[in-house]
Amino acid sequence: MSTLPATPGSSLRTVLITGTSSGIGLAAAVAAARAGWRTIATLRDTSKADALRKAAAEAGVEAGVELDIRRLDVVDEACVADAVNGVIADYGRLDAVVNNAGAGHVGTLELETVADVREVMEVNFFGVLNVSKAALPHLRATGGRLITVTSVGGVIGQPFNEAYCAAKFAVEGYMESLAPVAGAVGVSVSVIEPGAVATEFVNNIGLDIEGRIAAAGPYADALRHYVARTVGQFLDGAQTPAGAAESVMEALTADRPAFRIQTSQWARDFTGTKLDDRDGSAVLGMTGAWVS
Repeated sequence: MSTLPATPGSSLRTVLITGTSSGIGLAAAVAAARAGWRTIATLRDTSKADALRKAAAEAGVEAGVELDIRRLDVVDEACVADAVNGVIADYGRLDAVVNNAGAGHVGTLELETVADVREVMEVNFFGVLNVSKAALPHLRATGGRLITVTSVGGVIGQPFNEAYCAAKFAVEGYMESLAPVAGAVGVSVSVIEPGAVATEFVNNIGLDIEGRIAAAGPYADALRHYVARTVGQFLDGAQTPAGAAESVMEALTADRPAFRIQTSQWARDFTGTKLDDRDGSAVLGMTGAWVS
């Protein structure tokens, strides 16, 4: 439970953010707390909150006072319900949710099981729905905001990211469809589209690169080219988590936030390729070069 004072009916804006152990979620939680939001920073394993507490302290944010750290596993519906209900019990309101929790995945259909794909969808798509569904009645009550961190991979499919991109495409399609419905009852919906971000995300995939290439059979050369290109992009051109979190704060604070917000000029240019590509040749020409 929270160590912050319980203030049911408080007028202080309250935001719940998932996946705050590192990266964009951590940076967004600290930024929101600094901006005066009562920030509920959630993560699946609260024993991994040390980096969040350290970043908060360095930013002058006091964990337990301005930053309330709680457990929330997005794939566990009961855990989600308990977390959201706990926020309402303690603070009386929920003004915004930032769906940030997710998991990376590298693979291709012939080399993995359909169960592997389902697991990716469970975390990256159904986890978002679990949190959003639990939060929506409370967001209706405050005229709140539902914000989801997706990816440029939710706009352009990428080699060896079929399952991950499918999940992000699904999130984008669902939220784009939900936005006018939610808007009719006073809830604003936005998606945040980062490109490469210098976070623990790549490490968290748990990818044994050499082992995976050795086991890739006819796909080995393509995978080797893809890995070299992608690792180079993350090492040389990745955006900082704080930079990406600025777009989350834009969605939180703008008078009329856009539905779709890219976090960098690179992300705007990259996703723009899709919008101008009616027959798909430009996108496939670009991504095809990544594996050859």
